[in-house]
Amino acid sequence: MSASEPLRVVLCWHMHQPQYCDLISGEYKLPWTYLHAIKDYVDMAAHLEAVPEARAVINFAPVLLEQLDDYAAQVRGYLRDHKAIRDPLLAALVAPVLPTHPERRLELINACLRVNRERVIDRFPSFRLLAEMAGPFIGHCDYLTYISEQYLADLLFWYHLGWIGETVRRNDLRVQRWQEQGRNFTLHDRRELLVLIGELLGGVIDRYAALAARGQIELSVTPYAHPIAPLMQDIASARQAMPEVALPEMERYPDGLARTDWHIREGLNVFEQYFRRKPTGCWPAEGGVSQQSLELLEEYGFRWAASGETVLRNSLRAGGGEEAVGGTDAVLKGYRVQQGKLVCFFRDDNLSDDIGFNYSTWHADDAVANLIHNLENIAAAHPGRKLALPIILDGENAWEHFPENGYYFLRTLYERLAAHPTLRLSTFSECLDAGVEIDSLSQMVGGSWVYGTFSTWIGDRDKNRGWDMLADAKRAYDLALSQGGIDGDQAVAAQLQLAICEGSDWFWWFGDYNPADSVSDFEALFRLHLSNLYQLIGQEPPEYLAHAFARGSGSPTMGGTMRHGKLRN
Repeated sequence: MSASEPLRVVLCWHMHQPQYCDLISGEYKLPWTYLHAIKDYVDMAAHLEAVPEARAVINFAPVLLEQLDDYAAQVRGYLRDHKAIRDPLLAALVAPVLPTHPERRLELINACLRVNRERVIDRFPSFRLLAEMAGPFIGHCDYLTYISEQYLADLLFWYHLGWIGETVRRNDLRVQRWQEQGRNFTLHDRRELLVLIGELLGGVIDRYAALAARGQIELSVTPYAHPIAPLMQDIASARQAMPEVALPEMERYPDGLARTDWHIREGLNVFEQYFRRKPTGCWPAEGGVSQQSLELLEEYGFRWAASGETVLRNSLRAGGGEEAVGGTDAVLKGYRVQQGKLVCFFRDDNLSDDIGFNYSTWHADDAVANLIHNLENIAAAHPGRKLALPIILDGENAWEHFPENGYYFLRTLYERLAAHPTLRLSTFSECLDAGVEIDSLSQMVGGSWVYGTFSTWIGDRDKNRGWDMLADAKRAYDLALSQGGIDGDQAVAAQLQLAICEGSDWFWWFGDYNPADSVSDFEALFRLHLSNLYQLIGQEPPEYLAHAFARGSGSPTMGGTMRHGKLRN
């Protein structure tokens, strides 16, 4: 490949969390939004800021943007106006009076141990000691009456300190002082840590907006609450890649086309509210695409969307048989479906999964050298052509498995790619503007970036049960709306609650192959959101929402927060 035609490498990091807030009480049931914000979202921005020549695509789910804004407002409200923090774990960090009841203490201790043991807890001797001390207490709840408030205060402090981003840890003198102190943190210390957390939360969105304003990143969006749009539009689209899949009892999701349209429209509104610009690209939730869903994105003016490599292979096979599947340049091009204008890109599953699952145990220099070597080989195999290679993955969950939250890997990756003579970091819109090769597909086989199917969200007994429960609630919502039972603010609140119920994350976790604690958390939150919807439309929730319907007993790789793009033997 000549120097004038470098291989364009697109790093696309997708940031999303479902709605963890109980929209009726205002309380956050899980802390993952603010914890990932102070660790991963700040680090990912800082690495780009440190290498101005680097380029990337950063995708945000709108429901995450709203939560980031809400958390920043909560901390400001607490520090300035003494307003209550609505996340129990974050509130406990600065609570003058910590729990005395053994069961509440056990809940707090368990919450403060939910972080990577090897990479976070064991890295800091003081945190490791606190975690080791917790062992006997966890098995004997009555013993917890004998632990001191100082133990709980130090454990809370270290948990939050452990989640602080590595780029902050290396540059903030407060963090360095606290790490040296190690123990006996005062209420003032805890308040000062909250001040830092507030600073980080309050700056996240603005930092990405600034990176976009100077052209270093392209910001893209996912429909509002991260729904699997193809399944909402046509539940039978699951059979395009899985002909024998067992589907839910419902024949279709009620009014699914209109609901998908709402998520796109509302997602754009929220995105523009925070970033003051209209996105030209969309990472559909979980890369879930179908011909119908891409057509709708095109109607909203999107130039590009993206999905997984196996979706492309399935679509090529459907249009041209096995001979059309094996081209080594397949994922290096964009594709239009039939006469459509929107261009769809497809992730290189092997290289993306290397980052997500393999490189965390490598030395950073070796990992980056391996990735660049693979990219150089791909470039050399296709000289003189305008091609783009998409590397797309979760921008949040991989890094806690790397030493120092991926600091060395990410910094080295950006620096070496930015300086490379035959590889060029780019964005999808830049690729389109540069005239990268675009081919056509006669049809798009519906699927996601995970295995090229929708099996992560449908087909399992518990996943199907979740869809039927959602459909029941949607029909009740439609009936209340048609009978004039809700209007004004109540109708707006109910529609927002419905959207949250339609998110993909609940279905991701249903299934006994997932870990028990995660399944329990997300299954309970899904039932809570559905129950809230019934209450908002003035109806009593059905009895089945009072009973757990999904349980986990598995121990998947990376705790189940990520999946491989391709099925592994």
